[in-house]
Amino acid sequence: MSKLPLPLRDLVEQLAGFPGVGPKSALRMAMTMLKWPREKTRNLGQSVLDLRDKLCICSGCAGLADNDPCEICSDPTREDDKLCVVSEWDSLLIMEESGFFRGRYLVLGGLLSPLDGIDSGSLEFERLRKILGGGQVKELILALGTTLESETTGSYIKNLLAREFPELTLTRLAQGIPLGSDLKFMDKETLRQSMRYRQSI
Repeated sequence: MSKLPLPLRDLVEQLAGFPGVGPKSALRMAMTMLKWPREKTRNLGQSVLDLRDKLCICSGCAGLADNDPCEICSDPTREDDKLCVVSEWDSLLIMEESGFFRGRYLVLGGLLSPLDGIDSGSLEFERLRKILGGGQVKELILALGTTLESETTGSYIKNLLAREFPELTLTRLAQGIPLGSDLKFMDKETLRQSMRYRQSI
């Protein structure tokens, strides 16, 4: 790679920083971009800039959005008494694509993992407290998956509710989700069954 022209080498190094992209794949991507018309490469560069400049974190659900509040949080037809907690924004997207849940969401921004330095202060637990403190939520649904980190996070939320919001019903997705799996990799029917047959905790 050291013999590549400097602009090409810089791009390859940047592309190789993406998950699952090695130096050879990055070079192929860069060479493909060189064959594009100039306008297409400009549009790609502008899209990357827009990604940073035009997206925001929704003040309601902590999901990515181009407006605040996001489309889901500003929808008056959603059920305010049900709050579904997911770990990441892509899990929210999967739930929405399935089309069976009409409540509200909260994106935690990850899962508790002390070994990776992710503690309760790194996640959206204060936002969760604020939402629950509003008094509209009657059922809190944990859609966190079934990994060890998911279980740890679920236990933390259960203890939080027991101390501060004992009147709330706490449920989690159960039916059809295998142990050790991540929610974002589930198919729509499995998710639908999991939501329909959710269990009390």
